[in-house]
Amino acid sequence: MTEETPGFEEKPDVPSDATPDGAEPKDAPSSSEKEASPAGDAAQNVGLTAQLDQARSALNERTGDLQRLQAEYQNYRRRVERDRTTVKEIAVAGLLSELLPVLDDVGRARDHGELVGGFKSVAESLETVVAKLGLQQFGKEGEPFDPTIHEALMHSYAPDVTETTCVAILQPGYRIGERTIRPARVAVAEPQPGATPAAAKEEKATDEESGGTEEV
Repeated sequence: MTEETPGFEEKPDVPSDATPDGAEPKDAPSSSEKEASPAGDAAQNVGLTAQLDQARSALNERTGDLQRLQAEYQNYRRRVERDRTTVKEIAVAGLLSELLPVLDDVGRARDHGELVGGFKSVAESLETVVAKLGLQQFGKEGEPFDPTIHEALMHSYAPDVTETTCVAILQPGYRIGERTIRPARVAVAEPQPGATPAAAKEEKATDEESGGTEEV
């Protein structure tokens, strides 16, 4: 028999990394760390949300700047095109203004029957070219006098007109689009002072033929 040494008890072998009963593992988070973890995540989420809002605000500002810049560029392009068109119209109007005396000579030659032969072909070619450039002739006998497009060189009275009327076109007017290059130079006639207009005379004659005004 083996004799047991008094005062010593045999203990079972325990692994060195074993955790005693009732004790938490060394690597396990403590209760304070467990409580702090959700709070840390919330703070991180708040920070990320703030950064996202800041990025969105910066994006909106840059988008607004880009839109304003694009609008300014479009306005600039429109101004350039408008100025270019205006300069072109002024240049064309200046050129055609120099040709108006030639066109007047052509018109007088046509009225006198002198527009024949080669001169006729040249004149018609010139009129075709100026028409392509937008030149339009205006002014007709019998139309009401308009001081914005007519220039009265002669004045008379006539019993057969009810308003100031162009009775003769001394020089035709010319325009390009809405721009008047030269007003039509005309002779005008006004109603005879104290005379009954023709329309009123006709109405009076009609009433007399029908027996006059009926009595009530």
